Amino acid sequence: MRKPPLTLYLAAPRGFCAGVDRAIKIVEMALEKWGAPVYVRHEIVHNKFVVDDLRGKGAVFVEELDDCPDDRPVIFSAHGVPKAVPAEAARREMVYVDATCPLVSKVHIEAARHHEAGLQMVMIGHEGHPETVGTMGQLPEGEVLLVETVEDVAMVEVRDPTRLAFVTQTTLSVDDTIDIVAALQARFPGIVGPHKEDICYATTNRQEAVKAMAPKADAMLVVGAPNSSNSRRLVEVGARAGCKYAQLVQRATDIDWRALEGITSMGITAGASAPEVLINEVIDAFKDRYDVTVEQVETAVENVEFKVPRVLRETA
Repeated sequence: MRKPPLTLYLAAPRGFCAGVDRAIKIVEMALEKWGAPVYVRHEIVHNKFVVDDLRGKGAVFVEELDDCPDDRPVIFSAHGVPKAVPAEAARREMVYVDATCPLVSKVHIEAARHHEAGLQMVMIGHEGHPETVGTMGQLPEGEVLLVETVEDVAMVEVRDPTRLAFVTQTTLSVDDTIDIVAALQARFPGIVGPHKEDICYATTNRQEAVKAMAPKADAMLVVGAPNSSNSRRLVEVGARAGCKYAQLVQRATDIDWRALEGITSMGITAGASAPEVLINEVIDAFKDRYDVTVEQVETAVENVEFKVPRVLRETA
């Protein structure tokens, strides 16, 4: 029986970003240097496949520092941690490596700088997301106020409307954030913004590729984890850019084939913590069922690389 034809649009850039690459490398190098087990506070990146793979190599994932012994190395996830965490690790004389993405660290530094200048911070982010928790935890309680929506901006109670600055979670939707920033600037005309947009290059690039791809595709799949902010934003961006069916899948086994009946074009992308092997698995699943023609939709070329911390580059 002949397979139906399908044009498969593949977004570029997609998948791993430099911060995720670096974080995974940090865990692997720590295991090489110190042997197993190496403890990791929180999922190093939001992807079950990656976490399970590292677990198989000897990484132990825990929720809190309390779950770690003093005599084994501990790594902090790419999303960043509140200031209290490294302080506690130092107090316990633990060996620790911070795998916080440098672009998240940039936001932390910015927040600290504004705080030193006497400004109260407003953070645009998602409540409970590890990155938001980490950024808000850079400053004392009450110094960072969280807003998630334009509606929240109207409700936020500040100490002094003339002494404010804002920062942003790095993995948000570029379009949503524009509206929230506009609302903040309308309500607090003097509010100080970041020198350069906090939303990271990888988030922006992946969203731009989806915007270019979505109008051409009958349906779109984002390979990524349900707890991955940047992956969930890609689904929203795709739907908003005109794709009638946009879904998040962790693996090829999650594809709802019945929902895709009758399609002739398909868009595929992946969140910043999804490895290429999972993207290829999804492509192969389509090739099993369709006569596939792959077309790359490229909107940017990424060549960013972040160095791993010096402690891992030195020989023991």
